[in-house]
Amino acid sequence: MSQSNSTEELILVGKIGAPYGIKGWFKINAYTEISEGIFDYSPWFITLNGQQHQVKVANGRRHNKGLIAKFDNVETRNDAEAWLHGEIFVAANQLPDLAGDEFYWRDLKGMAVKAVNGYDLGIVSGLMETGSNDVLVVDAKKNDAFGKTERLIPYIQDDVIISVNKDENTITVDWDPGF
Repeated sequence: MSQSNSTEELILVGKIGAPYGIKGWFKINAYTEISEGIFDYSPWFITLNGQQHQVKVANGRRHNKGLIAKFDNVETRNDAEAWLHGEIFVAANQLPDLAGDEFYWRDLKGMAVKAVNGYDLGIVSGLMETGSNDVLVVDAKKNDAFGKTERLIPYIQDDVIISVNKDENTITVDWDPGF
């Protein structure tokens, strides 16, 4: 295992699962939109036991309903077990550019959320994926007039989400502050 001291912004794209077979392969749990898309990125930065390691994927593919992969210099099941539960990151600059009206979740975190009536709803602290649409998790101001500490606002473009302004770091929403 070689350690990396990368200062690049890294994006979590998956996790290493159990060993597969006896020749150094292991299962992969991909968080990418298209699961096989995880193999489009190289190198991988694996965080394991508080340390980060830069690795090269020697081979990766779909197997049955999941994914399996093998790193360079990982030849046995015991070698593969050493990577168990490692988190897979890639450099943010490897991600494809998006159209002007599209955003990565990471772009939305930290943005101020304002209602169309001007009320400050808070700051985006995260996002959740649900079956029907994504949801903004918004941490409310400490002195919120409606007593809210957190708001869950559906990310429905043009209905709830009126605009996203990266330059001003704001999201304007059509949302009742009391809800």
